[in-house]
Amino acid sequence: MKPTPPLSPEEAARAGEPVPGTDATHSSRRIARSTAVFSAATAISRALGLVREMVSAYFFGVTGLINAFTVAIQIPNLVRSLVADAALSGAFVPVFSELLEKGEKKRAWRVASTLFWLTLLVLGGATAVFILLAPLLMKPFGDPGGDYDLAVQLSRILFPIVVLLGLSGIVVGILNTYHHFALPALAPVAWNVVIIVGLLLGVPRIENESAQLYLYAVVVVLGTLVQLLLPFPWLRKLDGQLTIVLDWRDPAVRKVLTLMLPVTLTIGLVNVNVLVDTLFASRLLDPDLAPAAINAAFRLYMLPQGIFSVAVATVLFPTLARLAARGDTGTLRRTLDGGVRQIAFLLLPSALVSIVLAVPIVRLVYQRGEFTPEDTTVVAQCLQAFSLGLVFNGWALILNRTFYAVQTNWAPTWVAVGAVGLNALFDAGFYRLGVWGIPLATSTVNVIVVVVLVILLRRRIGLERLWSTLAVTLRVLVASAIAAAAAFAAWYVLDAWLGRGTLAQIVSLGAGLAVGGLAYVGLARALGLRELEALLLLRSRRD
Repeated sequence: MKPTPPLSPEEAARAGEPVPGTDATHSSRRIARSTAVFSAATAISRALGLVREMVSAYFFGVTGLINAFTVAIQIPNLVRSLVADAALSGAFVPVFSELLEKGEKKRAWRVASTLFWLTLLVLGGATAVFILLAPLLMKPFGDPGGDYDLAVQLSRILFPIVVLLGLSGIVVGILNTYHHFALPALAPVAWNVVIIVGLLLGVPRIENESAQLYLYAVVVVLGTLVQLLLPFPWLRKLDGQLTIVLDWRDPAVRKVLTLMLPVTLTIGLVNVNVLVDTLFASRLLDPDLAPAAINAAFRLYMLPQGIFSVAVATVLFPTLARLAARGDTGTLRRTLDGGVRQIAFLLLPSALVSIVLAVPIVRLVYQRGEFTPEDTTVVAQCLQAFSLGLVFNGWALILNRTFYAVQTNWAPTWVAVGAVGLNALFDAGFYRLGVWGIPLATSTVNVIVVVVLVILLRRRIGLERLWSTLAVTLRVLVASAIAAAAAFAAWYVLDAWLGRGTLAQIVSLGAGLAVGGLAYVGLARALGLRELEALLLLRSRRD
């Protein structure tokens, strides 16, 4: 048996192992800096995404025709998730990493090139078909926003994002495999900027609201094109390049397509849940409010999710894949364990703060223009319900990536199949609670999904530190609860004193978040949470 080759310094750092030729402090500091760069890039993108939603809420609110747009983008998003970006990356990265690990660099790039052109051909054809079938696809949603024809036409404009994001999935997968994470995280910044600028410049010049929504759809597609093209100059700096080739007979290409089927189903089924939620919201609740209100809350909910859990899972995924290719299960388990703890450390306080400060957060972000105080109440309730499952959604992300890394892709697929049924069942029961019942159903399903994934993964690779991780999570929960209470108290006092002007809200909410953050850091230190150490090491860059 060939001896397992040692980890590279970069991989060893991400896996939590000592780095050859460096001391432990230097290694931890490098991990912290690397993670911080990616998180910062993602934070910029998410912050701009929030600005995009603020601009959208200002112009369109959450009632009326905007619900036609919210529903129209659901089908393209579902199809995109089934066969594009994340689905392709989830199947492509382990195979591409394995070929590079074996020293087959030329073949690895040939496989990547083949998949790029196959994606263009197949998804280009699929996009054309879906544009033709748009009236049938929109029919189940009734008359969202009171205008079925508008929803159909908007969906036709938006369908090209499917092929564009499919190609982007290959490009991002290559860059991530080479441990380039910041640029893929920054590419959505350009997407958001194009949309924001397009809305700000275009909407005030158009009087008809339907025409304004057509403009919204066009700038979304344009932004997606910019997002695809932006990373290409960095691809040229790598040790290979994409070429025009269609070697679909290569076993590695077939392996990617085989692995992609369960990944596609898993990610697609997650988005089927979103589709089911939209159906309940549009059909059984309020078609002029519920879909857009849930979407507005979801955007806020995804802010910490994107900055923290997506960052952790994205950075660890190529390393998990390489460790799996080497058969180093022990280091893989330790890497996963570290990721799970870090997600808990970052998302539990985010979730509790989102719950206690939901109303001031929604008020500050959205309540202006067409967005009313009544809308704030509905969206805040949805945000609170979503936040109950925030950390579980983050854990599900990294657990699924671990299954993909060890190329056991069907396990999370079957879990996702069950989750669809459970989600529909809970939607049917919880929608009677009001609009917030739909997000509550989503959070409940997230909890169940994580429990099942942990059981299955424990059987597959073992989880030797499970009870220790649960103990750490309990300490994080205690610190998070106290910090959230401190954040609410600080906001409450300042809000009563300063009032509800925009500047006053920024000060009171900002102070509340700052007090909560400081309290959490202090409590984390007092409770001996080691997950804080890497973040504190960022204060010094001296070796």
